[in-house]
Order: sequence, then structure tokens, then C-alpha cells
Amino acid sequence: MGRIVVIGAGMGALAAAARLAVAGHRVTVYERAAGYGGGVGRIERDGFLFDTGPGLLHLPAVYRDLFVKTGKESLEQSLELVQVDPASAHVFADGTEFALPNASRAGVVAALDGAIGAGAGERWSDLVNRAREVWDATRRPLLEEPLRPSAAERAPLGTDPYPAVRKRGLFRRTRPLTLASVAERELADPRLIALLESHALAYGLDPRRAPASATVLPYMEQTFGSWYVRGGLRGLADALYERCRARKVEFVFGAEVTGLLEKDGRAAGVRLADGSAVEADTVVAGVPAARLERIAPGAAGPSPSPGAGRFTVFLALSGARPEGVAHRTVVHGGDREAEPAAVFGPGPVASAYRPTVTVLRPDDPAVRPDAAHEAVTLTATVAPQGRADWTDERTAAAFADRLAEVAEAAVPGLRERTLWRVVRTPADTEATTGAEGGTVPPPALAGGEGAFLHPANATAVPGLYRVGGFAHPGGGLAHAGMSGALVAGLVVSGADWRGSQ
Repeated sequence: MGRIVVIGAGMGALAAAARLAVAGHRVTVYERAAGYGGGVGRIERDGFLFDTGPGLLHLPAVYRDLFVKTGKESLEQSLELVQVDPASAHVFADGTEFALPNASRAGVVAALDGAIGAGAGERWSDLVNRAREVWDATRRPLLEEPLRPSAAERAPLGTDPYPAVRKRGLFRRTRPLTLASVAERELADPRLIALLESHALAYGLDPRRAPASATVLPYMEQTFGSWYVRGGLRGLADALYERCRARKVEFVFGAEVTGLLEKDGRAAGVRLADGSAVEADTVVAGVPAARLERIAPGAAGPSPSPGAGRFTVFLALSGARPEGVAHRTVVHGGDREAEPAAVFGPGPVASAYRPTVTVLRPDDPAVRPDAAHEAVTLTATVAPQGRADWTDERTAAAFADRLAEVAEAAVPGLRERTLWRVVRTPADTEATTGAEGGTVPPPALAGGEGAFLHPANATAVPGLYRVGGFAHPGGGLAHAGMSGALVAGLVVSGADWRGSQ
């Protein structure tokens, strides 16, 4: 079979490498950093462990399929995967609090009715039922099939499949239906609106612009559950790397790819920063758009405009983790105007808005030195580097203080318990991953006339493919794994491959 070079060792690239190796190809991964995993990293200090990337996994079936297709050991045999219950707790500015059970439609209805009032759960459930229609309509073309380059084949995905409720002319579409307009018209209650919009915000999507099809995000979480890897999500990257090595994938770390070799109009290998050339029959690029453009000018094609970044604070706390607290708590910002304006612009970033903060408190002895300490992670979606200067230490420190202040609604006494903290900004993400502005790519969505799609996995250069969050079907752990499956299918079966059958 062929010689394949994979550029980058992120999750999508690793997923593609494992599948291609099983298909009989000789696969070599070149990664400019010293290790694998991309944004799925880890901080270790004084007995504390923190994930620098996602803290939870959704759609674990993607990785179950990957491990089944690439070896004898299943995903569960390779790591300890546990369902998080409750899936999330929520705290609002008016003092309302509730916890939503994992993968239980009836439990969610009961929780919302109890906290907000009779009928709240039914309104939410009705919206999620409509989001199921989005899932049914888009699951295959968005997640299981390659994105075709022709405008005619892409056009259907530019139409929003959300089944709008039409009452008294409310949904006569004089303008595109957005997630924000769906929230206002179908949920009404500001807490339910915040609940819906927080899902988009967490993925780096502006609720004011995101199509109504973004309702599929809470649908997926509520239907397929939220999962945690014992010892942290970095364990998933470790298991995937070991699976690649077991399939004889070769890794070269500290090796930056700077150019693409071409022969007869086709990708024929790569050039490294040290000047050496590596020949290959196929090249798979798991790198951000700007870096791919430098490697192969004009090959990548247009990419979506830069989105949002993530600001994360890792906290080592004294004192035991209390019994019964949720693994994940979302403390809602409470200002639907100020937060999106600050995050998504285009004006100057406001300095005093209250961000929505996700608090992760895993009940996992592996991430803390002993039972008398607790590891807590705070995350907020923020403007990318460039719109805000996150390299300024005072700016970063002040925003970290603000996250801690907000998070005390979920962790009383947090600031007094803090032994030390580590702050990661979009500037750090840019330095680590090469993503412009430190942006984190959102998942692909139907609607918006195609503005929420990502570049196709096949590029303008035959034999050069894109994989990972900056390619179809977009960002997130599950979507990265899907992109690996799509690229492997295209390489093994050719350009006419239509996806899973």
C-alpha cells in the first residue's frame, strides 16, 4: 500500500493515522511539538492533574467505533470511561439553581419544572424534540459523509432544517432564523433562554448569528450523555496514541513541516524545517488553516472567519471536595447583550462584563494529591487574541480574578481555598496549536447559507487532505474523530467514496 505522511498529532490526525495504518498503509506522523494530542493536553504539578482541553466527551460512539475498527481492545478496555450524573448543574444571576440528569428526558423535564415552574420542562422538551429532526436530517451529510466541493452538492446544507413553530405569523421568515430568536419565541423564560444559548457559547458560537440548527448541540448532549475519562480526558489521547503505535504508525516529534512537495500536480511528500524532504503518496494535514496555507499556498481554500477563544483557570484548592456536588456547573453570566458583544465583537472588548463560567470539579482521586485537596477548572468563552491582548499579564490576571469571583456561586470560598493557579489564554492556545488568535473551531452546522460549514477534507491538490477541527465536520472531540474516519475513507476508497453505508 501507500506511504502516508500525517502533519500534526492532534486527535483528528491520530484517528486518521490509526485507520490508515490498519488499511495497510505505512504512516508517519510529523509533529512540530514535543508530544501528541494537540489541544488535548495536561498540566501536572504538586500532585494535581488538569486537562488543558475538553473536560467531557460527548458522542463516545465515535471513539468506540475507532477502537473496534483498529484493534482487539475496545475503548472501555483501553481506559475507564464513566458517565457523569448529573450531566450539569446550573446557577443563574437571580439565584435559581438546578441540576440536569444525564441522558434522561423525563428527568430533565422534572428538574426544570421544579426549579422554574410548571410547563418549563415541556417547553424545553418540545424544543429538543424539534432538534431531533435537525439531527435526523443532518447526521449523515454533516457527520458521516465527505463534504463535496461543488456548490450544488453543498447547497442543501446551507438550508436550516430546524422545524420552526408557526404561530400567528411569528415565524414568517423576513430574516434568517437564529438560535437566539428560537430561544426567545419558544422558551420565553430568561433562564431557559440562557440554558439554550450557553450550549452555543460553549462551542464558540454567537447565539445571535448561529442558525436554529444549533439546537442540535443540547440534543446530542441530552440524548447521548456526558462522559469522563478517569484521570482526565488526556487519557483518551494517550490511548489513541498507543493504538497508533500498536498499528505501527511512526512518530517524529520536534519536526515542523514547512512545505508540500508536488509531482505532476499531485501531493508527493513534505519538506521539513531542517531542509530535508520526505516522499509520500498521500499527505494528511491536521493543522489550522493559516498553517496549511503556509505549507501549501492556495490548496486549503477558504475557511470560516475566526471565532472565539477559551480562557481557562486551573485551581489547586485546599479542602476536600464536598459530597454530592456536580462534576460540571455552569454559572450563567446573565447579560445576553454584553457577553456576546464582548466575545464576538466587532467593537472593543468590554472590560467589565460578567462571563458565563463553566466549573469542572471531577470526583477523581487521580487528579488531586489526596482527599484533603481538590482540582477545579474554570473556563469561559472569550474574544480571540488580537481583539483582546491576552499577552498582557495584568489583563489576563484581572480576567482570571473575575472568573473566580463568578465561580464562587458554585464553589463557596473558592478564592480563600486557592493554593495556586495556572492561567491559559487564547494567546497560549495560539502558541501551542498554531490556531489564529487561539480560536477553537466550532462543530459544523447546517443553515446560514453554508457559513457554518468547514473546508472539505479533500483539498484542491490531489493527494492532500485536511483532518481535525479546522476541517469538515468541525471542532470538538467527537467531530475530530469523525474527520479521521472521513479522511481514511477518502484515501482508501477514492474520491467517489460517499461515506458510511
